Amino acid sequence: MANSFNSISGSKRSLHLHVAREIARAILSGELPQNSIIPGEMALCEQFGISRTALREAVKLLTSKGLLQSRPKIGTRVVEKKHWNFLDPQLIEWMEGLTDTNHFCAQFLGFRRAIEPEACALAALNATVEQRKELSLIFQKMSELDAAPELDTDAWIQVDIDFHRVIFFSTGNDFYLPFGNILTTMFENFIAHSSEEGGTCFNEHKQIYEAIMSGNADKARQISLQHLQSINHRLADEQVA
Repeated sequence: MANSFNSISGSKRSLHLHVAREIARAILSGELPQNSIIPGEMALCEQFGISRTALREAVKLLTSKGLLQSRPKIGTRVVEKKHWNFLDPQLIEWMEGLTDTNHFCAQFLGFRRAIEPEACALAALNATVEQRKELSLIFQKMSELDAAPELDTDAWIQVDIDFHRVIFFSTGNDFYLPFGNILTTMFENFIAHSSEEGGTCFNEHKQIYEAIMSGNADKARQISLQHLQSINHRLADEQVA
């Protein structure tokens, strides 16, 4: 890995975040293999053109995300992939452009199919009054966008993200909260690569919304699964994990 990183001493971005991103992308791409020992502090500081303080902050951040582990007399090792925190939005952001987008979106779809229908069912049972009001406002925006003569794609993507995120936040189960957060990072690319013609699936969103608002957990679960299996989310079956 000698001389593999460029100097960032003139970067306007927070130095440790910039360093963390560069090292993370080297790990995620396989340039720094799992279980390998990364270059030492002096070598990395020289390559990046930064202080030891900035480098140590970067390593600390990557350790918190499960990518690195430091041990006395051994060095800093790249942790095995099974320990990486793939639910971390920043980690997902750093992966952009490093993996096949269709494959990554297919994996994300498989993940959503496994958890989102149940999230909709739980939201139907457990959403608070305030959360139902918030979902209603979001759905109203959806209705207005869908009825417009020409679809504002960027606005739709944002309101679609908000719709599904509020559902995860309304489950009454804290373990669903991280899933709502990762939608912001993944959703725009997911929609672009999984939608056959960029449709809004408005009627399916409407049915999910009505089922949640009426407290019908079984219907909310069923419509959510149909939504994720619909033609607008079609990806090659063999790709969906």
